[in-house]
Amino acid sequence: MNFEELGLAPTLLRALADYGYATPTPIQAQAIPHILAGHDVLGGAQTGTGKTAAFGLPLLQKLAAMPKPEGLHRPRVLVLTPTRELAVQITDNLRAYAKYLRLNVTPLFGGVGMQPQLDAFRRGVDVLVACPGRLIDHLDRGSCKLGDVQMLVLDEADRMLDMGFLPSIKRIMKHVPQQRQTLLFSATFEPRIKALALEFMREPKQVQVAAQNTVIETIRHHAHPVDGAKKRDLLIEILARRHTEQVLVFGKTKHGCNRLAEQLETAGLPALAIHGNKSQAARQKALNEFKSGKTRILVATDVAARGLDIPDLPLVINHDLPMVAEDYVHRIGRTGRNGATGEAISLVSPDEAGLLRQIQKLLGREIAMETVPGFEPSRAIRSDAKPFDNAPRGPRPAARNRRPHGKPRSAEAHAHAHTGPKPAREGQRDGQRGKQRQGERRSAR
Repeated sequence: MNFEELGLAPTLLRALADYGYATPTPIQAQAIPHILAGHDVLGGAQTGTGKTAAFGLPLLQKLAAMPKPEGLHRPRVLVLTPTRELAVQITDNLRAYAKYLRLNVTPLFGGVGMQPQLDAFRRGVDVLVACPGRLIDHLDRGSCKLGDVQMLVLDEADRMLDMGFLPSIKRIMKHVPQQRQTLLFSATFEPRIKALALEFMREPKQVQVAAQNTVIETIRHHAHPVDGAKKRDLLIEILARRHTEQVLVFGKTKHGCNRLAEQLETAGLPALAIHGNKSQAARQKALNEFKSGKTRILVATDVAARGLDIPDLPLVINHDLPMVAEDYVHRIGRTGRNGATGEAISLVSPDEAGLLRQIQKLLGREIAMETVPGFEPSRAIRSDAKPFDNAPRGPRPAARNRRPHGKPRSAEAHAHAHTGPKPAREGQRDGQRGKQRQGERRSAR
């Protein structure tokens, strides 16, 4: 099948040809006809398989066929997305698809000034790609109106609903007409997230082109057991050995990513860090340098797992395993995109054995463990570890003077317990004396 057989307009086919896109991916082949027919669609597919084009191409075609409103026009397509990086990526893709259409695609996210966004609304917007927080800011001040929205998209819907965005989404829904076409796309759908998503849809067509929470088969998985204190040194050795490859390294915390990037710099391996505490300008600059190849190593928190599209990225390294197994799918989905091969390496400490087991259970496969000489861990990585085996354990501290349950007090203890009120502690006695002196001073007055 080709894109022409899906019923796409010549202007879109021309734009796709400019970028060398000839054959639709499975999610595109199944979703595009439903969307062109006007159905709500609940779509699930592996990350990196072209979900943006799956909803973007038919929405642009339908939008271009509508009569253009006179004067100032408000958004008729709204795309909600969880991160700034993903908003920028979707905007870039939609603008590429719409290069022969007279449509305005505008991103909207926080971390930047409001004035350029206000100016964009005054010029008119056809497609709005927005993060919920900044969109609500504009709705509250009246600078954005959503009464003309006819098509709504929630991209990365599981993340949107599962990470605290539900109240914001419900607020936004009050501004969007009930008569609309709604599309939800994501790499993963838990049953409870799917139930929440269905609240916003009408008899949706479900498209699931791969088993939920699966990863692309062209990605090779490896895990190196290593003590946590030696992870940095092992990472440096891997990066030095593979010095010609572009690498995305995932860390657990914002501070940890900053520190790791500085340590790599000290070791002669230039690296940039990206996380939620950095300004939008700094984040975008780091992404642009990484995407252009100017920077070879990017250290990121999970903020980059949902919004980074790097063609032919060969390697992803998990310096720290994610606390949620599903995030592993999104992290490694940055490599092996669009049919390319990729590799995912995880550095696993004994304390992370339970997290590794969660990931392997989600994937339905074992991840090969390969010990690097000189970095043998002090204890083995247990294959039967439970998800929280890394939680601290030890005997429960005994309460002072606790008596065994059901054992009666001794006669001496019973007598002591009824000898009257306990004497006040030192701090209480001081307080009592202070109150007494205050009373004496009042009487003297």
